[in-house]
Amino acid sequence: MTSGCYIRLVPFFEEERPWKGPLKERLEEIFGIEAVWDAPLPLPAEGYDPLRGQFRALSLLEALCTRKASSREIVLGITDADIYEGGLNFVFGLASAPYRCAVVSTTRLDNRFYGAPADDALFFRRLLTEAVHEIGHTLGLEHCPDPHCVMHFSNTLAQTDIKGYRFCEKCRRKVEAALASCP
Repeated sequence: MTSGCYIRLVPFFEEERPWKGPLKERLEEIFGIEAVWDAPLPLPAEGYDPLRGQFRALSLLEALCTRKASSREIVLGITDADIYEGGLNFVFGLASAPYRCAVVSTTRLDNRFYGAPADDALFFRRLLTEAVHEIGHTLGLEHCPDPHCVMHFSNTLAQTDIKGYRFCEKCRRKVEAALASCP
């Protein structure tokens, strides 16, 4: 796939993570475009809700979008902070198609959040699934009715685990068209 776009990955944390290299590589395989890690951004203090102990996802998305350097960029922020939006208790991620920016939280993708033993392989698959899903939104895709398509809405980890990180054929064609028209 030939495209002028690339994915800029922006961590909202300073520490190194063992999944950073594999995530970059898998996103490059899935989308057929380059992915690069950028310098970390601090969490926006104004987005923190002390009563909830969470950050408003939109505050992270705004921080990412205001730092966007080029219309060729698809920006994906990744945080280990718990995030929420609107009337929801939490969100796995949030995206803006017009700005081609998205954010994903790793907090609720980790079994340890729920008191279960760590499972690094399952955690990585969930992170990849949510990253691909949010990047799909930045490319203009909406939620898909196919429960096995990555663009299917998931409100639980069970739904995330069922759908996996692959696009259905219809959504794959939309991704290819969006990337082909990238500046």
